[in-house]
Amino acid sequence: MIISILMNMNMNTNMAIAMTETTNAAQLLKLMSWLSPVFPIGGFAYSAGLEQAVQSSHVSDQSSLSDWIRVQITQGAQWNDSVLLAEAHRRVGQKPELEEVTDLCLALCVGQQRLDEARGQGTSFIRAVSHWVSPAHFPDRDTPLPVAIGIAAGVDGIELSLTAGAYLHAFVSNQLQCAIRLSVTGQDGAAKILAGLEPVVEATALRATASTLEDLGAATFMADIASLNHETLEPRLFLS
Repeated sequence: MIISILMNMNMNTNMAIAMTETTNAAQLLKLMSWLSPVFPIGGFAYSAGLEQAVQSSHVSDQSSLSDWIRVQITQGAQWNDSVLLAEAHRRVGQKPELEEVTDLCLALCVGQQRLDEARGQGTSFIRAVSHWVSPAHFPDRDTPLPVAIGIAAGVDGIELSLTAGAYLHAFVSNQLQCAIRLSVTGQDGAAKILAGLEPVVEATALRATASTLEDLGAATFMADIASLNHETLEPRLFLS
């Protein structure tokens, strides 16, 4: 009798573990789809000021490139975006509150290019993600990208820390793709930087998960100035 009970308990535990792993795998697959370079949001067209940083010699090799990206996600615009993504995830279904998060995200954009980037990619994301999540869940078509991703993941029940980590990882990957096109590094160098930044992405995602709007704040003046100066850079490869 005792052996039978223990066997049933073990079977139930194994089933619970298998169900959890299946759920996590399904969530990860959706995030991989939504944040894939081939997802039609036009991310390849934006460098988030990196092109100007290269032009100004602030970024010139693997070391300075890694530092530039690290500061962006821990102390810059991407940190703020992560906080806003988390807030949007928590406020799913609360339209007035989501509109406030949207307005705040747009207000924090430094310069016209940053604003266009957030709006344009957000609009494209909502259109593309409609195969999974109804557009009715979003405040409007001007919802910026991090807020749109937070809402979509929240509606679909995708874990917040996983979403924040995937968002930051996608930003890092896009920056590295831009750096390759700008001849700052090659593919092997980009892979080395990506491996080195994985712990930073994980730690920042966990910090964002526990954040509130009180944690908003950035101190990346060189990056902000680079984004502004890029508006007059000619010739250029990227829109930002």
